Amino acid sequence: MALVLNDRVKETSTTQGTGTLNLAGAATGFETFVAGVGNSNTTYYCIFEQGTNNFEVGLGTVTDATPDTLARNSVISSSNSDSLVNFNSGGSNTLDVFCTLPANKTMDMVLTTQGDMPYASAANTPARLALGSAGHILQVNSGGNAPEWAASSGATAGFAVAMAIAL
Repeated sequence: MALVLNDRVKETSTTQGTGTLNLAGAATGFETFVAGVGNSNTTYYCIFEQGTNNFEVGLGTVTDATPDTLARNSVISSSNSDSLVNFNSGGSNTLDVFCTLPANKTMDMVLTTQGDMPYASAANTPARLALGSAGHILQVNSGGNAPEWAASSGATAGFAVAMAIAL
């Protein structure tokens, strides 16, 4: 099971309650979760109940079945105080269900207006990763001070750089 993000994945559902959604097929111009994300993979989703203010953003698991389903594993934000939303509780509204990348999952990866990727240094002081024209990290600068390290074509002998992005 992998975390998969994809563009143009959108289906509808009329599932009621707070449980797993039965997916009803791709909206026109979009692909299904099974096609775009894959069976048993997780993805970030958004559910919007048409004609209401009800919404939910979370992490879910796709299952290729009859019908295909999306399990709502964890809620990131919602119109129900960031808890599971009881969809269609008052009728049979259609739900729009689509892949998204939640804002709180991107805050550490958003490029600055200078094209740099911000980060906090070990001393928890503001710093930035300077990206080259091909998107390669050229150097790490700490608030305008001299670079902590620099390598224009890779790390020097005996020098290793590791970066992890937490999901």
